[in-house]
Amino acid sequence: MKVLAAILGVWMVSLGVQAGPNINVGVVYDYLDGSKSSYLKRIFNGGTSTAFVKVEILEIVYDASGVPREIPVQSQADASARDGLMASPARLIVPANGMQGTRLLYMGERASERYFRVRYIPVVPEKEDAFALSEEEREEYQKTLQAGVSVLAGYGTVFFVRPKDTRYDTRINDGATRYELRNNGNSVIVVDEFKNCVAGKPTDCHPTTKNHVLPGRAFTFDKQTGRHYTFKLVEGDTQKNQEVKG
Repeated sequence: MKVLAAILGVWMVSLGVQAGPNINVGVVYDYLDGSKSSYLKRIFNGGTSTAFVKVEILEIVYDASGVPREIPVQSQADASARDGLMASPARLIVPANGMQGTRLLYMGERASERYFRVRYIPVVPEKEDAFALSEEEREEYQKTLQAGVSVLAGYGTVFFVRPKDTRYDTRINDGATRYELRNNGNSVIVVDEFKNCVAGKPTDCHPTTKNHVLPGRAFTFDKQTGRHYTFKLVEGDTQKNQEVKG
C-alpha cells in the first residue's frame, strides 16, 4: 500500500501526585478545502493548571521515490511574499479546563496539494517565548508545577492544503485476487475504517485502519478467500461505503 505515512509525534517531559496541563488537540488530520484560506484549530486543556503552548509548523515534501521529509516553513517579513502555512497566534495560553483556538492561515499558490506537520508543544514559559508574562508570573507557574509530578505532552498533527481547483478521480480495479484503488485526482482521498474480517464473523477482524492515498498513488490489497473487506471511501465531503468479498 502506498499511502501517506503520518508519523504523529507524541512527546513527554516529566518535571517532578500528577498535576499540570493536559492538552488535547482533537483530530490529528485536518483538511483545508480549496475554496478556503484559513482553518480554526481548537486546543483543549483538561489539566489542573494553565497550559502555555507553542505552535510549530513544518512542510512535508516528497522526493521522486515518494520518501517524505520535513522542512521548516520560511517566514517572510512581507506578508504578500509568504508561501506556506502559518499559525495566528503561534503562542497560546489555555486555562485549566478551558479552550483556546489558533487560526491556521495558508498563503501562496494553490496549483497543487501541499502537506504540513503542525506541532502543539506545551512549555514552561521562558523570557524568549513571547507569552507576555512577568518574571514573577513565570516563577510562580514553575513553583506550581514543581509542587508535584507534572507531565507535559505535546502532539503532532498533519494538515492537508487542497488545490484551489480540487478534482477527484478515483479508479477501482476489483480483480480476482487483488483489489486496487487508484487516486487519479489532484487531492488526497481517504480509505477510512478499513476492516478485514472473516466472512460471516464481523467481530473477527484485523485492526481497523485509516489510510490516506495521495494523488497518483494507490491503495491495494490481496483478496483472500473467506474474508470480507469494508471501508469508507472519502473524497472531500463525500463518503461512499465500499464492500469487497474475497
